[in-house]
Amino acid sequence: MALRLGDTAPDFEQESSQGKIRFYDYLGDSWGVLFSHPADFTPVCTTELGYTAKLADEFAKRNVKVLALSVDPVESHTQWIGDIDQTQNTRVNFPIIADADRKVSELYDMIHPNASATATVRSVFVVDPQKKVRLTLTYPASTGRNFLELLRVIDSLQLTDNYSVATPANWEDGQDVIIVPSLKDPEVLKEKFPKGYTEVKPYLRVTPQPNK
Repeated sequence: MALRLGDTAPDFEQESSQGKIRFYDYLGDSWGVLFSHPADFTPVCTTELGYTAKLADEFAKRNVKVLALSVDPVESHTQWIGDIDQTQNTRVNFPIIADADRKVSELYDMIHPNASATATVRSVFVVDPQKKVRLTLTYPASTGRNFLELLRVIDSLQLTDNYSVATPANWEDGQDVIIVPSLKDPEVLKEKFPKGYTEVKPYLRVTPQPNK
């Protein structure tokens, strides 16, 4: 059964390139990004993992831990990481789950039989510190993921969790945001948004990003 937004992300224990990992323990009180790869030694995945490693500081400053997954065994992962480090000029600094028995893949519905009977699709799950699923994305095997978009969504989630706002189309950190329609009391609006706001329509009120 597919995971939906707001569902509790299933815990699991599995071997990885950094030893045995229990998902919840690995995350602790951090946000998490769990993303799957069709197989080791594949070209698109090699670029994805390399780019993710280069974004280590960006994930860290957002309190996000990254965890990749492939259905190949640990020995294969170890050899592949050497290729990734060499060809992408980086160092893979996060675990790659060795899901040879497909336990995690099935738990997270990462195998779509009509696409492939054995390989995982490019699934992405963003999980918050309460272990709730906050984002799901599924890419076809031939298309590399946009990791800058993942960072953008995490910025939006973390902002909107703490302020009564939503983020508009193509929003990026630092840009104006939208006050949620349910907030109507003028005194509350004044308190929450001291920079003021522009009322385009009664349901569309734009304000500077509150934490900037």
